[in-house]
Amino acid sequence: MNVYSAEIIADYFRSRTDADVGDLISNLKLQKLCYYAAGVMAAARQNDEFPLFAEPIQAWQHGPVVPAIYHKFKEHGSNGIPPIVGGDFSEIHERDRAVLDDVYNYYGQYSAWKLRNMTHEEAPWLNAYEQADDTITTAALREFFSQEFDEDYLKSYHAAQ
Repeated sequence: MNVYSAEIIADYFRSRTDADVGDLISNLKLQKLCYYAAGVMAAARQNDEFPLFAEPIQAWQHGPVVPAIYHKFKEHGSNGIPPIVGGDFSEIHERDRAVLDDVYNYYGQYSAWKLRNMTHEEAPWLNAYEQADDTITTAALREFFSQEFDEDYLKSYHAAQ
């Protein structure tokens, strides 16, 4: 199982946007997509030692945030981040790209603020936000998202090896 950089995952989501139809992604929305991807992947992999990406996810006021990604794109404020056109994502394993596509296709339909509000109702953010250590762990993601997805979907990840 591959552990990627959060930047390659963020760039993958940016490559899915279509600026020609006004489909831009803000930093807030990108943060939530990375969180949901990490959560679904934690559930699919069922292994806390192999998160989707190595960088930590923290519980901030407006939901889960990957600080490294936040700081990279904070200059855009709430505006859209330029998309990636023609990026090479061959380093992302095919079965992992399939999960990322599922995350984008489902969660990407929602606005940044809808996603923010959704995360505020979920145990990984709620529990971490109330703690001195605001890190959202892979174990917390696995525990929560394993209950949110159909067992057959989660098993299909391993069948795609």
